[in-house]
Amino acid sequence: MPTPLQLISTDFDGTLHSDFTDPRVPVALQDKLDALQAGGTTWLINTGRELADLRDGLASADLSVHPDFVVTVEREIFQCVGDDFQPLTEWNVQCAATQAELFATVADGLPELFAWVNDNFEAHLYADEWSPFCFIARDNADADAIQQRVEQHFAGVPQLTFVRNDIYARLSHAAFTKGSAMAEVARHLGIPREGIFAAGDHWNDLPMLQSDLAEWIVAPANAVPKVIDHVTKQGGFVAQAETGLGVLEGLEWALADSR
Repeated sequence: MPTPLQLISTDFDGTLHSDFTDPRVPVALQDKLDALQAGGTTWLINTGRELADLRDGLASADLSVHPDFVVTVEREIFQCVGDDFQPLTEWNVQCAATQAELFATVADGLPELFAWVNDNFEAHLYADEWSPFCFIARDNADADAIQQRVEQHFAGVPQLTFVRNDIYARLSHAAFTKGSAMAEVARHLGIPREGIFAAGDHWNDLPMLQSDLAEWIVAPANAVPKVIDHVTKQGGFVAQAETGLGVLEGLEWALADSR
């Protein structure tokens, strides 16, 4: 009988993978993913990491199982074919063009923000190919203050949003998130919402932890309070175990729920 879990979307750091366990991804979870893939499930790693950084993370985890797709920097989609990562070109090109168009409209307001942050905080500020304004703050209190000021500064630009994970954040277009990328993979494969499972632990996972996008939404026990509260209110599952073992609990819950 085919598995009802047609698409599994898992965050990487803090959800699937932990730097503080050995192995970094539990063997039991690897075995479960392998069995589900053999039954027809597509597995998507949905991460904020850049592709090169994710490759390094996958190599260091020494997995016995491999994803079918990855989403990197919360928005770029790649299909895994052997050891190759092949871009979903139409989506990625449209994503880049839309982001660039938006960023051009706010470029004149960025120098003031860079100066304000440098004058008031010990934060690492930079721009990269995905965003013209990124920071790594000293702590979450500083990150909260910076985010509040930037959101006030661009209050008249509703398409502009922050992608935030702990003390790291960057500006992005609100239409391109882990949630919209997951939905695009599902559309590409012809998978309905009723066949989708999503698991994550931090703020940048919230766009995919939505009951209108996924039938089963899961948070491991180490998820931040906002994610736990959100998943609970959405009727999802909060595991008792942390990271990968929590994802495994969630998969067992989803499979039992679907019988």
